[in-house]
Amino acid sequence: MVSIRLPVDPIGRQRGLTYIALLLVIALHGALLAAAGSVWHTAQKREKERQLLFIGDQFRRAIRSYAQSGPGIKGQLPKTLDELLLDPRFPGVKRHLRKIFVDPVTWNKEWGLVKTPDATAIIGVYSLSDEAPLKTANFQPPDQAFEGAATYADWKFVYKPQ
Repeated sequence: MVSIRLPVDPIGRQRGLTYIALLLVIALHGALLAAAGSVWHTAQKREKERQLLFIGDQFRRAIRSYAQSGPGIKGQLPKTLDELLLDPRFPGVKRHLRKIFVDPVTWNKEWGLVKTPDATAIIGVYSLSDEAPLKTANFQPPDQAFEGAATYADWKFVYKPQ
């Protein structure tokens, strides 16, 4: 009986190890990308919250400016957001707001409106997003009512006369 020995291929054995090492590197790379994506998403959401707080304050200030100025009776409030862009009470151009901002959370120009009890005028705005905010505490004094809010829609930027 003749036995034939096949030559041992040392490179062939290493190919299996290289393949496994390559699979591990790809899996690790995927896990790192997933973690980076999660961190990026959180950073983006925090930035949207900062923008919403800034824009909401701009609306609040514009409503206050509208109420504190104007011919005739002080304390009049705008009936539409467009009146903040061009105050119809003045013969010339009087602006309280440069533009109607886009809601940074929904990317829509539509805002929820907080109306007076008789529903004739606007006293504030809010986002129409039902998303839960990351920020739930440590708000500035005008926004302290937002603490513990369940959604961005609960962040109501309201002008409160003195």
